[in-house]
Amino acid sequence: MIHEKWYKVLVYYIRQYLYTVLMFLGFTGIFSIIFRLYDLEIEAVLYSVGLCLLFAFIVLSIHFFFYKKNHQQRMRILENIRLLTNDLPEPKTLAEKDLQEMIWELNKLLEVSETIRQTEQQESLDYYTTWVHQIKTPIATMKMILESEDTKEHRELLAELFRVEQYVEMVLCYLRLGNQASDYLFKEYDLDQIIRQAVRKYAPQFVRRRIQLIYNPVEIKVLTDEKWLLFIIEQILSNSIKYTPQGSVTIMVTSDKILKITDTGIGIAPEDVPRIFEKGFTGYNGRLNKKSTGLGLYLCKKAADRLSHKISVESSPGIGTTIFIDLHTEKLTVE
Repeated sequence: MIHEKWYKVLVYYIRQYLYTVLMFLGFTGIFSIIFRLYDLEIEAVLYSVGLCLLFAFIVLSIHFFFYKKNHQQRMRILENIRLLTNDLPEPKTLAEKDLQEMIWELNKLLEVSETIRQTEQQESLDYYTTWVHQIKTPIATMKMILESEDTKEHRELLAELFRVEQYVEMVLCYLRLGNQASDYLFKEYDLDQIIRQAVRKYAPQFVRRRIQLIYNPVEIKVLTDEKWLLFIIEQILSNSIKYTPQGSVTIMVTSDKILKITDTGIGIAPEDVPRIFEKGFTGYNGRLNKKSTGLGLYLCKKAADRLSHKISVESSPGIGTTIFIDLHTEKLTVE
């Protein structure tokens, strides 16, 4: 919160006490006129007026000092309003007392509302967590039935079933990322093991789409949360496969811990690049494809922020897209 400049506070002060000042000047004028009508010496009248004005100036200066000091105190409380609601200054007027009582009542309503919101959010998370685990059983059953016979139709259905699994997992991740108390476990992990998990999961999709995967293992450890970094990599690979009709996807890690996932797909329109991490934004290619939800990269960015990783993109239409994940985590410490 930026405090008002002293001269701006002075303007508010003059506005608030303008009638008081005018009344004082009016009284001074009345007494001056009466004294003059009684043939009092002009010097005496001016001297008394001068003393009155000097006295008023001193009193108002002291009053303005405390006025500005009280303003600064209120601004300090405003900066930490959630913590200092009960430390409001002692009210000096009935209006201040009324306003403080309003603040306390509003704070009580806010606390009740926040408690209800957190309870509803937790109940929603619990419900969808249970739903995800329950829905996995029929999905696994259908997958087992489809894998029992290798036909073109079964392969197509398996691919669609795989997409269903992705969307189910995305629902749970979406809810968990909205919960500030998500279960993060930060420690040093072998990056190759995390990448291999994602590659194994999407291997059938690479084979089905006949897309070449280029990946040379690297011996690098990163300070992160395995589950959420794996989720980010999986979402990026999913997009790469979805928007790469033919060609390859390359996974590499630079010496300064920058994970790069590059595809030779249709790319992203230049005007869409700055917005691809926005919630619900699908871009030109997403609308053309009609299969994009606009949530995948949004969740990637949100998860990366939670992990203290930086994620960015470079893309050229018709050439391909590269996603960069900076795996530096200077602000984190190993458990």
